[in-house]
Formats: sequence, structure tokens, C-alpha cells
Amino acid sequence: MDWSFQLYSARNFQPWDKILKMVAQVGYKQVEGFGGVYADPAAFRKQLDANGLSMPSGHFSIDLLEKDFDGAAKIAKTLGVQQMICPHIGADARPTDAAGWQAFGRRLGKVGDNAKKAGFEFAWHNHDFEFKALPDGSLPQKLMLDAAPGIGWEMDVAWVIRGGADPAKWIADYGKRISAVHVKDIAPAGQNADEDGWADVGHGTVDWRGLLNTFREKTPAKIFVMEHDNPSDYQRFARRSFATVNHF
Repeated sequence: MDWSFQLYSARNFQPWDKILKMVAQVGYKQVEGFGGVYADPAAFRKQLDANGLSMPSGHFSIDLLEKDFDGAAKIAKTLGVQQMICPHIGADARPTDAAGWQAFGRRLGKVGDNAKKAGFEFAWHNHDFEFKALPDGSLPQKLMLDAAPGIGWEMDVAWVIRGGADPAKWIADYGKRISAVHVKDIAPAGQNADEDGWADVGHGTVDWRGLLNTFREKTPAKIFVMEHDNPSDYQRFARRSFATVNHF
């Protein structure tokens, strides 16, 4: 399969031309974009093309998507993005009750409608806070997805686990909504403190062999993105992770 590499993983190791060359040499065919590579989309597209890489998915902030969707769409089209993904909402802007999360879900639904009209798919990318129960026991992730039935979900499995949830259960319940997957691993307790407790894929505690089979069988996901939020060596992460998943 064509594995993707989330460029956020290499944000601290620029320049981008060096990064893209290395990613392509390892064997990745795709990358996933984020705000840090959108300053000059046309120039970045040339670098992608020169290295035989495509960018089928990209992260776009909720502020940009709501305040300047046309601008976001122009960036996406220039880079060849097919799936626009909203990756986060800041702690200061997060709802504190069920009604608030439902309302946020409807906001995402409106963005999704705009994306669909413009020829894109649209999805939400989770962290851990969506799986922390509210005072009434409800979960933000469920509230959002149920309030916006037309949007997809880029499941970040490692954040689901850090949120205290079971990925298998969420795949069973919402598998048809999962349009992309973040392939990320968690180090054993007490290890990799300098990397915020993350690990290279296949070198941590997440059962990626089993999960990849589950995603292939129970979801329509076609985009599988390798990510490490804070690697001390992005090349090590890129190489070891790619080698691992290709031996499953």
C-alpha cells in the first residue's frame, strides 16, 4: 500500500526539500500536509512532484476553514489534497458540556458541506480530549460525530488509547466513518520521555499488526499516515516505522 508521512513529524528538522527527499527515498509515496507547509503551495507542490510524492490529505485549522474556506480550498487544490481534515480545537475554545460539543459538531458539518460542494472529502482528526467523559457521562467524540453524520473521521489510534478508550470498539461503532488513519505508537511506561512517550511504529505498545488488518476489513480508509508528535530523530522514525509496517 502507499504509506503516507505526516510532515508535522519533521517540523523541527527543516529544510523541507531535504525532508521530502529522505521520505521519498525511504519508500513513502504520500505525505500529509499541515499549516507549516502552506505558505507557498505552488512551490511546495513542485517539490512534491520532483520527489514523486503526492499529498492526498492535509490538516487545516478550524479558523481557516470557517473564516476563509475558499483560501483553504485554493491551497488544497494546488497541493492535490483530496481530503481536508480539521485536526484540533484549542483548550480555550473547547465546549464544556454535551450541548456545546453537539454545536461544534454542527459547525464541522457546515464545513463538510462546503468541502463537498468544492469537491473534497472532509474529516475530523481526534486527540485524547474527545474521549474524556463530560459531567453527564457523554463523550465529545460521539457527540460530534452524531451531530455531523456527513463528515469522516481520521482516527489517531494512539490518541484514542491515551484518552482511555478502546480503538476496536470505536472501529466497530464508527468504522464506516473512518476515512483515514494516523499510524502512531506509544512507548512502554517510563520510556522515551524525551519524545513525549511516543515510539516508532511497531516499537511501542500498540498492536499495529492486528489493527491494520481490522482497518482494512472494517473501514473504507485508504490513507494511512505515519506520525510521531516529537521524534528526536525524524529519519530514524520514518525508516523504522516504514520497515515495520511493510513486514506485517
